[in-house]
Amino acid sequence: MDILSYQSDFIAYLESHKFSREPKNLYEPIDYILQLGGKRIRPVLTLIAADIFSGNYKEALPAALAVEVFHNFTLVHDDIMDDAPLRRGNETVHEKWDINTAILSGDAMLILAYQYFENYEPTVFQKLAQLFSKTALEVCDGQQLDVDFETRNDVTIDEYIKMITLKTSVLVAAALKMGAIVAKANEDQAQHLYNYGLNLGIAFQLQDDYLDTFGDPESFGKQVGGDIIENKKTYLYLKALEVSNPNDKESLLNLYNGQEKNNTEKITTVSTIFRNNNIPEETFKLIEYYTNKAFENLKHLNINEQQKEGLRMFGENLMSRKV
Repeated sequence: MDILSYQSDFIAYLESHKFSREPKNLYEPIDYILQLGGKRIRPVLTLIAADIFSGNYKEALPAALAVEVFHNFTLVHDDIMDDAPLRRGNETVHEKWDINTAILSGDAMLILAYQYFENYEPTVFQKLAQLFSKTALEVCDGQQLDVDFETRNDVTIDEYIKMITLKTSVLVAAALKMGAIVAKANEDQAQHLYNYGLNLGIAFQLQDDYLDTFGDPESFGKQVGGDIIENKKTYLYLKALEVSNPNDKESLLNLYNGQEKNNTEKITTVSTIFRNNNIPEETFKLIEYYTNKAFENLKHLNINEQQKEGLRMFGENLMSRKV
């Protein structure tokens, strides 16, 4: 399981689908966001899944591109909603162009994602489209919950896990299952792979939340402390509310209800409260729990031990990232 080969083949396929068509103001932003790089985790997972079940991962390239285009569409619209200045260390689409352009280019990306499924025979196309529609709607559900949480002070940790499952991990899970669908794996096997991705996706998002506050600004690629500025009710914040003393709890509630105008001070104060209450350690524990839960599903896959070890290594490498 050579991740670098999957990545390079996917990037070559992506390059061959660059948009040079008119109108330029619609397609240039799409090229821009797709060329910004990123880890390409989701399309690589689609290729891995197809390779495991059929040995022919190249047949999954159109599905992998659909997943990547859809993922980047969500980033373009998320960045507008969050008023984010940076994405992968570069200007966000709405900053580089304008909000209207970013909305329309995002809309076009969603439609383009569906078009890539037209490369498959009708039965495979139907299964891919059904899974994709279900996943796309779940991602919207998760995004709305995320927005709702910003104005609520009674969000529970369970609600938060549900939100990140919908907003982030269903797409990781669907990316894997799409590869299995292209390879014509049976439903039971495809579902175990989906569950592996679902739990890995939760662990991945929890780690992203941790890195948003404690990551290296040079390598993280996004504004460190963005979640704190946005009053995002992340696991770190919710766990801190649960375990902190009354003074820290009151400080957090005040800071997250808009009583702090200086963002730098706000980030410093909140991250200090997190550290004082061992929140980084608590977050790592939960990341480990969901990573192990993901690996449990590997036992049910009818694939060889080398392939299972490859999936385990992929998960471990993903969870050991510092950026």
